[in-house]
Amino acid sequence: MSADELRRAVRATLMPGFAGTEAPEWILGLLADGLRAVCIYGQNVSDREQLTALGAQLRAAAPGAIVGIDEEGGEVTRLHYRTGAPYPGAAILGRIDDTAYTEEIGRRVAADILAAGFPLALAPDADVNSTPENPVIGTRSFGAEPELAARHTAAWVRGLQAGGAIACPKHFPGHGDTAQDSHLMLPTVDVDLDVLRARELPPFRAAIAAGARAIMTSHILLPRIDPEAPATLSPRILQGLLRDELGFTGAIVSDALDMAGASGEIGIPEAAVRALAAGCDLLCLGTASGEEEVREIEDQVLAAIAAGRLDAARVHEAAARVHELAAGVGPAQAGAAGPGTAIAPLPDDAEIARVAASFAGRAHAMAWLAEHPRARVIRIDAEANQAIGAAPWGPFAPAAAELAPAAAARFAARGIRTVSASDAARGGLSDGHPEDGSGVLVIGRDLHRSAAAAGISELRAAGTPVLTVDLGWPDAPGAPGGLAELAGFGSSALAGAALLRITEGTDV
Repeated sequence: MSADELRRAVRATLMPGFAGTEAPEWILGLLADGLRAVCIYGQNVSDREQLTALGAQLRAAAPGAIVGIDEEGGEVTRLHYRTGAPYPGAAILGRIDDTAYTEEIGRRVAADILAAGFPLALAPDADVNSTPENPVIGTRSFGAEPELAARHTAAWVRGLQAGGAIACPKHFPGHGDTAQDSHLMLPTVDVDLDVLRARELPPFRAAIAAGARAIMTSHILLPRIDPEAPATLSPRILQGLLRDELGFTGAIVSDALDMAGASGEIGIPEAAVRALAAGCDLLCLGTASGEEEVREIEDQVLAAIAAGRLDAARVHEAAARVHELAAGVGPAQAGAAGPGTAIAPLPDDAEIARVAASFAGRAHAMAWLAEHPRARVIRIDAEANQAIGAAPWGPFAPAAAELAPAAAARFAARGIRTVSASDAARGGLSDGHPEDGSGVLVIGRDLHRSAAAAGISELRAAGTPVLTVDLGWPDAPGAPGGLAELAGFGSSALAGAALLRITEGTDV
């Protein structure tokens, strides 16, 4: 095999991102010369029409290319990055616990991404969120119980792939039992194999049984299984567990290699070499790869092959799996609905009511709202994790107002003040709020992990009537007087519309 052919095989294993709302010339050039995959991020989105045009541009460069997108049907959204997602999100689906509904959401997401020309959903999140302190999974998970997460992971996979898209459950072998974010550091899950098999692996087993064609790795260290390498770089985990024990034969996709958990100490090119050696087939490079960076990665992989550190056969095996994945990208997965067409149905009033009914603490909240019809709103803005990014959330998302316009108008009339979590901790909740006894709705996400908790305590100590609304993964949900008196377990636009209806003070 020639040097050029080997380089193209290496290139086929890469899935770069890029900056901007149009594909740069270097991406288009590589797509015409061996690159088989590209990943879309929030920074690539201005609106639906632009995003669909971007999908068409990428398809024109390589009709069979795998264009991946983080569309989890909840907080993590790229199609709806500017407006908020019209889906419930995984944790709400787990609370409703109707696998037929979960499967329907998977089909809707498939219709949505395919209409924009993106065949690969880097979803669903198959993690079992076993700790409410988790800063990066939370409401992206279907639940804290392995069997519940397993049946809904399988249902979402079935729905998405029945709709013609490709599912990629994540983050193997499980990112739920962490209190650190692998975007920023290397988390450790210090459990033995028996615990992992009983708690983390059931959703992945279920996803494989449901026919998932790809699975994404996690950048977490499991020292009792492999004390030296995070899962993405570990043959013991990817080959020993995922391939040999679980019997997965599809494409293994790495989580983004620009994350600190993978490359913080060794750099992205070396992480790419180790990920391929460990068993990854398609390497997600990160949010804003550049041409020089991609070339450097190719060069380092080729150097590793020349030095005997990486077997060329492993690279060809990986490239073959990527080509096999791409072979499933047909005309129906290429934006056949046409530019700007959204063919996934929007939620109706019955669906909004169903999501509202899943909120914990609703009876207490309804009673409080009836007693305080003029309560003002304080929005707590804490920094979102990097997986979610800057997407609008909850009742403040534009799409939430579109789903429940009358309720949104009455909600806005209450008066809404935005306070950062750090300012809330310094008395910012009390500043400028009326002292007429009308009360305050404090709305945030993951309030128990937020500096705003101190400000909420100060308000209550001062005698201010307060109702706390948590649209994250709360601690002690639905407890009157707590930090999550009304808990939504999700902050998508649909969850926001459900909250808007609840704040009207009438049952839904």
